Parts: sequence; C-alpha cells; structure tokens
Amino acid sequence: MRLGVHYASFTHPDWQTTLEDRLVETARVADEGGVSLLTVMDHWFQMEQLGGPAEPMLEAYTTLGHLAAVTSRVRLAALVTGVTYRHPGLLAKQVTTLDRLSRGRAMLGIGAAWYDREHAGLGVPFPSTAERFERLEEAIEVCLQVWGDDDGAYAGRHYQLAETIGVPPSYARPHPPVLIGGSGERKTLRLVAQHAQMCNLFGESQEVVAHKLEVLRGHCDRLGTDYDAIEKSIIAMGGTDDPDAFLADMEGYARLGVDTVVVGPDGDDPVAWTTDLVEHVLPRLRDL
Repeated sequence: MRLGVHYASFTHPDWQTTLEDRLVETARVADEGGVSLLTVMDHWFQMEQLGGPAEPMLEAYTTLGHLAAVTSRVRLAALVTGVTYRHPGLLAKQVTTLDRLSRGRAMLGIGAAWYDREHAGLGVPFPSTAERFERLEEAIEVCLQVWGDDDGAYAGRHYQLAETIGVPPSYARPHPPVLIGGSGERKTLRLVAQHAQMCNLFGESQEVVAHKLEVLRGHCDRLGTDYDAIEKSIIAMGGTDDPDAFLADMEGYARLGVDTVVVGPDGDDPVAWTTDLVEHVLPRLRDL
C-alpha cells in the first residue's frame, strides 16, 4: 500500500512567520521518505471544521508549483479542485504547467465543490448540485480535449471553447492522471469509471468502502472500462497515533483493493509528524 500526505492545515504555532518553512520542510521529508502523493486543499477559505475563514489558507496551484521546485519524486495534486473555482480551459493549463515544472508529477484532482461560504464570501457563483455535477463532467471533458490531439472547439451546455489548444504538452502520457474525489454512487463513481485514473473515498469504514468499490466496479463493467487500472485511495478517518492499530486497519482496506491511504499531519509540528510517519509507519505499510 502507498502513502499520501494531505497538508490541509497551515495553522501551527507562529504560523504568521513560519508557515512557508514548515510547509516546505514537510514536503521535503515526504519526498525523501518515499511518500507517493502530496496534496493540498483547493479552498479560498479554511474549512469551518478546521477553524474557518479566520485561519490561513494558501491558493492551491501556486502552492503546488512552489512544492514542485523543492521536491523531485512525489506526485502533486489538489485534493480536490472544486469545479466552480476555475474555468476548465484555465484549469487544464494550470495542471499542465504544474506537470511541466514537476517533470511529469502532476495530477488533476477534481470534484463537484461544496463550500458555499467561500463562494459567497468572494462573490463567485455557486450553482445547484445538479448543475455542479453537469459542469464537473464537462470540465473533465474539456481538460482531456486540451490534453489530446483535438485542438478544435468544445461546445457544452455550460462551457464553450473556440480552440482547445494546449502548448506545451504535458510530460505525463497520455495526459496528467485524473483523480476524482467523492463517493456519490450515481454520478461521481460513474465519472470515475468513465474518465479517472484514481478515485479518492472517505475511509469511514471498511464496509462502506467495500460497497463503494463494488458500485465503481459495476460502473466499469457497464462502460467497458478497466476497474483494475484505477488507483483506489482513501482518506483515513482515524489518526496514526497508534501505528499498530492504524496498520491493522489499513490491512483490511488493502484486502479490499485500496492502493493508497492519504493521511494529514496531526498536531503542532507537521515536520516531526511526517518524519515519524515515513520512518515508522511507511515501511510497514508498503508490505500490506
């Protein structure tokens, strides 16, 4: 099983002067320690369950571009970009730029968006759930067209592009991998089966994840896509304070076919937390 680190909170002691240093050093430790995936949130405001808008939050793709310069191995992604945050033509360009600057380590993490407060706060339209999912499907199609051989027009219900030109192309072939976040059975997992190379589910329980993966397999069977080719990842809901208990839990997820577990730094020192993780948990996790 592979390990991902999700850097979700920038709120640590003296963050006003040390935020950048902690972020960069955590990324370096993760990169050198063998972490497979390093992600940041794509939000304008910090989520309310992590303190809300009064807490610090960096813009995702600027942050990932900076991390590309201080790492050399780890894959980089937003977990995940809300479809309402950027026009998909611009998003394709941003992910391609990250791919080029990281020499092929970028992923497109995308979802339907949910945080209405930050949209209202910054004056960005927040459509209905149904429309956001329509936009999500079109946005993925736009990105794939920009990354493909067709540089002609795209005419969707919500997005119209006269020219889908993408120069330079990405290093990743045939394009940067698409990671779709979310567990919705009718729409989200169908989009995973149709377009994605990786999914990300909430690891709320092995029973729930087993069910979600069976739903995904059913969509793949109906669409004629390869279920086994999709990397399955979860966000671990529990902590890693007890490595034995954590690894025993992850062993169960591994038996379900989960390839990657994503965890987030806990406590006041993300560098020390990540160091401990790669030294004492990752070697055993790899054996699952």
